[in-house]
Amino acid sequence: MKIAVTTERPELDSPVDPRFGRAKHFAIVDAATKQVTFLDNIQNLNATQGAGIQAARTIIDAGCRVLITGHVGPKAYTTLQAGGIQTCTGATGTLLEAVDKWEAGGLETADKPNVEGHWA
Repeated sequence: MKIAVTTERPELDSPVDPRFGRAKHFAIVDAATKQVTFLDNIQNLNATQGAGIQAARTIIDAGCRVLITGHVGPKAYTTLQAGGIQTCTGATGTLLEAVDKWEAGGLETADKPNVEGHWA
């Protein structure tokens, strides 16, 4: 299973980026092998609208089943739900700490967005 984590840098010790749609990078973690690849989200950093929806499509197209992030807005949340993505919000710390916390059951699945749209 693939897990997406929003990150500030394309590095294993990167802090979790608290933003979803405008996150700088997505780490794609293979839960079985712990192999990590990074996707750049540059196309959405300065988007005037639709950043969350486009970021959600990126995660869905990458084959992820779980998203770990700090915050997610309503349009992104709806798109993620439609794509069957388990969304965990409130993540902090580094990429690896967030994945470890998720694996230990320390992150709850969001049942709604936790910010309004256009959160920067």
